[in-house]
Amino acid sequence: MQRQNPNGGVTTTVDHKILGPNDGPAAEVINPQGNAAICLVCEHASAFIPAPLMDLGVSPEHRQSHAAWDIGGRDLAVALSERLDAPLVASRVSRLVYDCNRPPSAPGAFPERSEIVDVPGNVGLDAAARAARVAEVYDPFRTLLSSTLDGFTTPPVLVTIHSFTPIWFGQPRSVELGLLHDADDRLARAMLANRPDGLDAQLNAPYSVTDGVTHTLREHAIPRGLQNVMIEVRNDLISDASGVARFTDILSTMLTKALATQEAL
Repeated sequence: MQRQNPNGGVTTTVDHKILGPNDGPAAEVINPQGNAAICLVCEHASAFIPAPLMDLGVSPEHRQSHAAWDIGGRDLAVALSERLDAPLVASRVSRLVYDCNRPPSAPGAFPERSEIVDVPGNVGLDAAARAARVAEVYDPFRTLLSSTLDGFTTPPVLVTIHSFTPIWFGQPRSVELGLLHDADDRLARAMLANRPDGLDAQLNAPYSVTDGVTHTLREHAIPRGLQNVMIEVRNDLISDASGVARFTDILSTMLTKALATQEAL
């Protein structure tokens, strides 16, 4: 991309291209032929940072931490996709590059810091660099999710899958499962009513709409009148295959019972 000097004329060439030819698409649909009237979404499914961004200056251990992606989130989302026979739209790029659950206007779309993790490569981004990330990461994800929803013959419910850390800024979190909602709380409340005994499940925890985390619900579900819920599972509970299997059972049962209850109303 060419940049002009104050006196006119091109002085430098800056390449803001992010994804290379071997990186694959910014987003993918898993189980696209799924028959259930459910659309699963995992906005933070990947820790991948494209090579031109030089790891955003983030250390190796932090590039695999919760700062970069939702640990266990993709595994759980894929397992739920198989169990429910539902399409899953998943991002393939780290949220440190662009957080697909944030609009381009939100500071958190290009986080300069995530909890205790500094992201030097996101400090002082100019308009061109921001626009490139929107065009290469967010827009393809948004378009793919929209087209996937368009492909349902029956209006689906929209379910987004996330995970959260057991400790945040040094404070432990006791909640194990959060069911978040925006303006439409029907599905979140119906699922909560079908939670298993002994599970610490709460509405709008550990985040809520005031934290700006319901962008996908607002952008894709509410305008279409689709029932929706944002699921947050504490990541130490889905850090291995047995944990993923356990919450696949829990969540598929909660969701199935919630939908059956609402159909009976």
